Amino acid sequence: MATAGKVIKCKAAVAWEPNKPLVIEEIEVAPPEANEIRIKIVATALCHTDLYHLLESMQPQGFPTVLGHEGAGIVESVGPGVSEYQQGDKVIPLFISQCRQCHFCKSPRSNQCVKAWAGIARHDAMAPPTSRFTCKGKELLQFVGTSTFSEYTVVNEMAVAKIDPMAPLDKVCLLGCGICTGYGAAVNTAKVEPGSTCAVFGLGAVGMAAVMGCKAAGAKRIIGIDINPEKFEKAKVFGATDFVNPKDHDKPISQVLIEMTKWGVDFSLECVGNVSVMRSALESCVQGYGVSVIVGWTDLRDIAIRPNQLISGRTWKGSTFGGFKGRDAVPQMVKVYMDKKLMLDEFITHHMTLDQINDAIELMKQKQCLRECECFI
Repeated sequence: MATAGKVIKCKAAVAWEPNKPLVIEEIEVAPPEANEIRIKIVATALCHTDLYHLLESMQPQGFPTVLGHEGAGIVESVGPGVSEYQQGDKVIPLFISQCRQCHFCKSPRSNQCVKAWAGIARHDAMAPPTSRFTCKGKELLQFVGTSTFSEYTVVNEMAVAKIDPMAPLDKVCLLGCGICTGYGAAVNTAKVEPGSTCAVFGLGAVGMAAVMGCKAAGAKRIIGIDINPEKFEKAKVFGATDFVNPKDHDKPISQVLIEMTKWGVDFSLECVGNVSVMRSALESCVQGYGVSVIVGWTDLRDIAIRPNQLISGRTWKGSTFGGFKGRDAVPQMVKVYMDKKLMLDEFITHHMTLDQINDAIELMKQKQCLRECECFI
């Protein structure tokens, strides 16, 4: 391409400060350096983790930044040493790297990566120490190493999945985070069993994907828990069989679920990012062998639990990106979608432009959507 090796000026939604509207700016995106790839983002979705960083965590050292981590695009150019990717490839940037060489990448027991940890040196900022973005003479942080709220981004090749060239980018961009996170938490982390009873706490996009994963794994009863009853009809589409609104009860939700199931659920998945809900999800599990998985992201508070809840045989687990090794698994998930064995279209409630990003944020704040998809072309 004519832009290869040159600085590209493009449009991006910049978060200059925490808890402030994003600003559409012209930014400069430098060429990729060794082992990096510059990607033209075609479509991106808004995830609650973007809102968490902007509106809840609000760490001042995490700004200014370009948010966004659930996108898809086309390779514009590659840096020295890149051989697996070339101009024109359709790709999905990954917020969890897979170097394929470290102890964790070689283990089937984890989707973590040592080189990914080293790259995100500033954990409180949720960004690598450097980026290829500048605006008004100031370097911008690259949110979780991806920053898909920009027309172009530069990503390490360890954090890019090459996908089917026929895949619709405005749909499969959802596989960059939310859908894989929820679906994989059920299938890979909880290892939901056929005939089991499951409870999914929180029916946002991640929770709906967890419901879909429970169904795919063969669960016979899937209980959706949310304080917004308007989500229940949508959850039926993904496989939920029962629904509970905690506001309808004057007793702990764990007690409600135990009464509904006699002993408690076999598997529970917390998809909210609330420590009190995490505890409720664990306590809802059957004593002796129940498994509860923490999926929702937060780093603001500690969790408290009585030891006997675990001593009695329950298992408490955490899941990042659904346990998927991104470079290997995301192309497979795209294939499953292309084979019409995975729902993605049903998650998209709004189509908007990047210029409407603050409107999209407001919709998510008001819980009036599952996923908004911002398209650049």
